[in-house]
Amino acid sequence: MSGVDPARLDDQQLMRELETIHRTRHDTLLYGSGDALRAHNERMAQLEGEYLRRNPRRTVAAGRTREGARERRGGESAAPPA
Repeated sequence: MSGVDPARLDDQQLMRELETIHRTRHDTLLYGSGDALRAHNERMAQLEGEYLRRNPRRTVAAGRTREGARERRGGESAAPPA
């Protein structure tokens, strides 16, 4: 594993790590080697998993659910017509 075990980070450190990894995601996807992308994926999953473990009842914005997305599109299905 690369980096400090997410369970050992305090809440502020965890948020800082999450902000950093999300900020670097696009460049890693576009320009990183396969190994770099795999390491990035693994670390992101570890950090996000720890965040979700600590915050199981976090606020979920209605617009970020499937139902909310359908409402934004006026009730249309997500799949384009055939």
